[in-house]
Amino acid sequence: MEFQVPISLSPLPVPIKYGDKIILTGSCFTEHIGNALTEWKFDILQNPNGILFDPASVASSLIGYIQPKRFETADVFYQNELWQSWQHHGIFSHVDQSACLAGINASQQRAHAFLKQADWLIITLGSAFSYRLAESGTPVANCHRAPAQLFQKHLMTIEEIHTALDSCLYQLFYFNPGLKVLFTISPVRHIRDGVIDNNRSKARLIEAVHHLVNKFDRIGYFPAYELVIDVLRDYRFYDVDMVHPNYPATQFVLEKFVRQCLDAGAQGLLEEVKKIVIARRHKPFQPTTQAHRRFLQEQHAKAVALAQRYPFLDLSEEINYFSNNPDL
Repeated sequence: MEFQVPISLSPLPVPIKYGDKIILTGSCFTEHIGNALTEWKFDILQNPNGILFDPASVASSLIGYIQPKRFETADVFYQNELWQSWQHHGIFSHVDQSACLAGINASQQRAHAFLKQADWLIITLGSAFSYRLAESGTPVANCHRAPAQLFQKHLMTIEEIHTALDSCLYQLFYFNPGLKVLFTISPVRHIRDGVIDNNRSKARLIEAVHHLVNKFDRIGYFPAYELVIDVLRDYRFYDVDMVHPNYPATQFVLEKFVRQCLDAGAQGLLEEVKKIVIARRHKPFQPTTQAHRRFLQEQHAKAVALAQRYPFLDLSEEINYFSNNPDL
């Protein structure tokens, strides 16, 4: 008896492998994938503008990395005792204007250099709703808790989404001819938009993305949204806010991501990396015992051997931790 709707996941024609450079951008669900890839020792750059939700903001930020756009004093504003950017998440906000701009421009330069060499771009779209400054019509990526009357809320049409992303993709592929793109739609519900409008928003994202997937042979789709909404489809897989997928749900999605998106060699190496990472997290009850010292020695040897076999793996944190042993 089946208790879940079966879903067919076709492997990517050119799967992700260790050694690939991966840049990720988009909604908060981007960070579930990005944090996992970081833990698994992939070479990634995650959300250079901070979390972004709508296609217009994602496309604008990516074009800014290509240029690369340099932000000036006119590009930031003072609100709630902080200097902030309408194009960036609050992690870039600062009490000092120069420090705010320095952080933004350093991230722009990193993103420009990384994107030029990247093998993969993973984009997770969260909402088709975009916000614009009421006075000028300028799109904003983050409202920074400014008064609501400063903004106009706009539900992007499928044509607007497609146009923004299509133009962005052409520029990306010209900038980096070897770049491949993987789209996902965030399964996080934007309940503040209302259940009906949230579903309208997600539907427009899905339709626009699949049009692009069918248009370009170097674009793939990973069904994070469908895995949570249609396969798990139960509130026990959500956090207490009934909006964000909980730990079991995100782990389920990540397992499917590994199976669909990573090549066989990467999947095998991933299991070895996980063992080293888990060992690094081990908290001994008796750290001065010979048993714990032997554990450290064994794990140090395994980590060193793995790093020697795969020079692209950065296991320096684990090796340094295990070597913090007077007997080594």
